[in-house]
Amino acid sequence: MQKNIEKIKKKLKSKFYYDYEIYKHTWFKAGGKTYIFCLVYNEEELEIILNNIGNLQYKIIGAGSNVLIRDKGFDGIIFKLGKLFNHISIQDNFINVGAGILDINFSKFAQMHSIKNLEFYSGIPGTIGGAIKMNAGCYGSETKKVLKSIKTINNKGEINFFTNNQLNLKYRESSLSDNDIVISAQYKLEYGEKEEIDKNIYEIKLQREQSQPFRTKTGGSTFKNPDNNYAAKLIEMAGCKNLNVGDAYVSEKHANFLINANNASAKDIEELGLRIIDKVFNKFQIQLKWEIKILGV
Repeated sequence: MQKNIEKIKKKLKSKFYYDYEIYKHTWFKAGGKTYIFCLVYNEEELEIILNNIGNLQYKIIGAGSNVLIRDKGFDGIIFKLGKLFNHISIQDNFINVGAGILDINFSKFAQMHSIKNLEFYSGIPGTIGGAIKMNAGCYGSETKKVLKSIKTINNKGEINFFTNNQLNLKYRESSLSDNDIVISAQYKLEYGEKEEIDKNIYEIKLQREQSQPFRTKTGGSTFKNPDNNYAAKLIEMAGCKNLNVGDAYVSEKHANFLINANNASAKDIEELGLRIIDKVFNKFQIQLKWEIKILGV
């Protein structure tokens, strides 16, 4: 497989790195390496690469905010979309957005142009591609409410288009497979009052600062909220607020955030999560499900 990549990379502007310390690109700053890390130059080159990696497993890493790489690493290729996937523009009655755009930058763009209903993206760490695949949302809003359609590419290098309805967007999930890579998206365009948009974003920022840990090595929300309940509440009521495994701790500020307090291993973080799952289940018979994506062996 390496021979195939060595053969094609000479003709591409995409960058390939072997035995790469991919954990440096995650918010947890913990875990192992990846066999290959690829910074993808553009859509055309992504198609070429996918057509030449055979059965090698792959994943996309966006901002690295909700991913944990296990200590033994990832035996495949991890893609990161380059600058040419960061385009954003207003076209007629929709907004065209590249999948590499940070959620917060999308929100800022909308704010600058007095476009409403996208304020919630200012409170989500990640990129638009990831937000679509998991139907990201917060503070009463979600991607499903504002998305029109998307463009994807799969493991066969095939380009596909999906409307919002075809994605079957639900709470933190979509019908897209692991092999589907979001390339770009079209969002609904609805103008609003600048003052109201500014106010909404300010309130989201204030609420986040008051309730979530900042300037720490964390992965964002660790578990999905169960039906008609809140993961943080269940975790706290199960007596997990002061729980730790090595340097991995439950945040004192928000129980659904795990913190790498110093030099926690990925195993420490995952083990802490598993202990929380057990404690919550033993007390409430509710099975918490990971929101964080765990990669590797």
